[in-house]
Amino acid sequence: MRDVLARFKFRGDTALVELFKRDVQAVFKRSFCMKEPLLIPIPLSNERLKERGFNQSVVIASMIGKPILQPLVKIHQSKQSKKKKNERLDQKGLFQIKHTDAIVQKDIILVDDIYTTGATIYDAARILKDAGAKSVSSFTLIRS
Repeated sequence: MRDVLARFKFRGDTALVELFKRDVQAVFKRSFCMKEPLLIPIPLSNERLKERGFNQSVVIASMIGKPILQPLVKIHQSKQSKKKKNERLDQKGLFQIKHTDAIVQKDIILVDDIYTTGATIYDAARILKDAGAKSVSSFTLIRS
């Protein structure tokens, strides 16, 4: 799975995500029974987006078939994969929010490719809750 994720994420082989589409849709449907969840993919910094050419979390979210909003902005930092567990857990202020009206009193589901320590999801969820989201859950393709 590590090799597949690396090809998808770092080499731009986005067609690989189709291998998981049916499972992603089935697990999402089974896991989230809210009427109108709003999907928010974890953003990439502008630098990382230019480097990769796409945001893998947006690609995963688009497979689910629910409304997607992108109110978060990622603050550029060094690569997560290069950090030790303690460094990841100590991170705060990874995101800023650019508009809040669309998330107030909404059930939000954060979408990301991989869950390692939970620091990324936790920081994004905290910002969304502070901005008025009714609830924040997460959906990831892989748990490491």
